[in-house]
Amino acid sequence: MIDVRLLRTDPDGVRTALARRGNPDVLAQLARAIEVEGEMRTQQGLRDALRGEVNELSKQVGLKRREGDADGAEELQARSRALGEQETALAAAADTLQAELRELLLRIPNLPHPDAPDGASDHDNPIIKGPFLPESFPDYQRVPHWETAAALGILDNERATKISGAMFTMQRGAGATLARALCQYALDMNSDAFEEIRPPSLVTTATLTATGQLPKFADDAYAIERDDLWCIPTAEVPLTSLFAGEVLDVSILPQRLMAHSSCYRREAGSAGRDTRGMLRAHEFDKVEILAVATPEQGPDLLLELRDRAERLISGLGLPYRIIEICTGDMGQSHHRSFDIEVYAPGCDNWLEVSSVSWFSDYQARRADIRYRTPGEKGTTVANTLNGSALAVPRVWAAIMENYRQADGSVVIPDVLKPYMRGIEVISPK
Repeated sequence: MIDVRLLRTDPDGVRTALARRGNPDVLAQLARAIEVEGEMRTQQGLRDALRGEVNELSKQVGLKRREGDADGAEELQARSRALGEQETALAAAADTLQAELRELLLRIPNLPHPDAPDGASDHDNPIIKGPFLPESFPDYQRVPHWETAAALGILDNERATKISGAMFTMQRGAGATLARALCQYALDMNSDAFEEIRPPSLVTTATLTATGQLPKFADDAYAIERDDLWCIPTAEVPLTSLFAGEVLDVSILPQRLMAHSSCYRREAGSAGRDTRGMLRAHEFDKVEILAVATPEQGPDLLLELRDRAERLISGLGLPYRIIEICTGDMGQSHHRSFDIEVYAPGCDNWLEVSSVSWFSDYQARRADIRYRTPGEKGTTVANTLNGSALAVPRVWAAIMENYRQADGSVVIPDVLKPYMRGIEVISPK
């Protein structure tokens, strides 16, 4: 969440920054938050003043009793009780306002970075690198991956649906090996600087709230209500909260973490849209890279994470481009973001395969992740950044289409061959 002190010290600056997102509802929430914050401080000030009076009266009561003035002590005590009741009422009002303010701040999005491009929707996202495309695609690569994979016997979504329902996928044989190979490839390529974590796949409400998924995106998450747990939509969620509630020494920052996990998303509202094959699913595997850093380290780390994600896609030999996300298309928690997209000739579409984002202190403030600098007073809220190093479904699909041969077989990209148990070509049975 944004720093509540900004509502007091620079409300116009916050309003101007959030106006770049182009959402009137956000500005209405901000106006209410500024109003509530002012009312809360007023109530707290009155409460504290009464508390001071009650404390002073308590001292006077003790003095009267020592002087033997029982009537005077009783009179002061009665007045103290009356003031105490008023103080209790003011404290309750302040607490109510504080709870409302927190709910508003949980819903108000992050402030866009000054360098983030302005725009109203994804149509305004500028291409900043690429596109890297061949001059043309042969007709045999203009076949959708779900047709190629079904013919090869390596994608069996019909039985996945029988087992689990719509929008679940299942790879078989060399298809399953390819999915695992992609994850191992991504982990190995980032092992030079990132600590591998295998986090839990179920997290608490507080953990899901820390990254901004709750309360706004509750409808897209899978809840296990009996245990107050949630299935993770991405490993970003548990990795971000690894240091929740902790004060780190600045000398250990940045912390670089990576994780391979299954991800679970309801994809509410997506029925009938890009749901064929591997394009959109309720469960999929992904390798995430994440950093916890100081604000000063944030800009360079954002570019590092973006370059690492690009290196993976480039290494696979897939046609790709990099776009920067405009203010009107940004996620709630994002301060600045880039997407890497690959072109799938069979789908005739650009597919987002990686999103790399800097969250400034928005997530860390929710998770209460701080750091201490020797010689400086107090602590500072950390910054967080993350990137999809490699999400399996769409990369898998792009390989099926870009590496398809005239006979219907699919050649394995060279960088994946060490992980494929000797399989170099997936051929029709």
